Amino acid sequence: MLTLLTNDDGIFAPGLAALERALRALGDVSVVAPSTEQSGVGHAITFLTPLTAKEVFDGPRRRGWAVDGSPADAVKLGISQFCSRRPDLVVSGINSGLNAGINVLYSGTVAAAIEGAFFGITSIAVSLEWDEHADYDRAAAIAVDVLAAVLARRPPAGSLYNLNIPTRALRGAPELQVVPMSVSRYGEAFERRVDPRGRSYYWATNDPPPPPSPHESDVTALAAGKVTLTPLDYDLTHRGSLASLAEGPWRIAPAVEVVERAGR
Repeated sequence: MLTLLTNDDGIFAPGLAALERALRALGDVSVVAPSTEQSGVGHAITFLTPLTAKEVFDGPRRRGWAVDGSPADAVKLGISQFCSRRPDLVVSGINSGLNAGINVLYSGTVAAAIEGAFFGITSIAVSLEWDEHADYDRAAAIAVDVLAAVLARRPPAGSLYNLNIPTRALRGAPELQVVPMSVSRYGEAFERRVDPRGRSYYWATNDPPPPPSPHESDVTALAAGKVTLTPLDYDLTHRGSLASLAEGPWRIAPAVEVVERAGR
């Protein structure tokens, strides 16, 4: 099995290195990752300027390719240019910080996994709760155990998953919970500050925190110290509205009528 491994923290991130080591238990690993940190870029891609990439080495050992672009760029290039064959799996992470709730929509880590799913390849994003002294090796071992269990279920091609690991789960016997993504709004505040030249600038905060919810989600399960696994879908169609919208009536004015209106 060939795994394409990427992230949004950059090719030199410790979480990427730990996951690369752990994934080798499942087969070959090709690393193609951004050259610098790309946190919060979402599903941005580069098309107005050319992309550059260079091979990165750890002493004599070849680490992989560093792409001067976004996580989605790295996956695109990895699949089309740098992998020896089409990957069987795309893994993005380990991200330094959880990607749960509405953060999924902003996450470069999750976007890289979505890009893999676009190609019809089973893909998973892996994130660990931020800690200055994070145990990435333990988190990588947990991620590979979960990944092996997912693959044993023979998911359809292009299946997409989001895995989050809280710090509390790194000790003892962690419990995994399959939960939906929370869509509660939070983290909307900005702190206003003044620079030495008297100019105002604004720094985003995480306030207010996610509100309490009676519904189980990735946010509530992580708060309870559980590893969370969420199946995702990148199809944004609101299917419940299709039928009512299609009923109409709809009328779009002919071009001649539009010109006549403008001339009045």
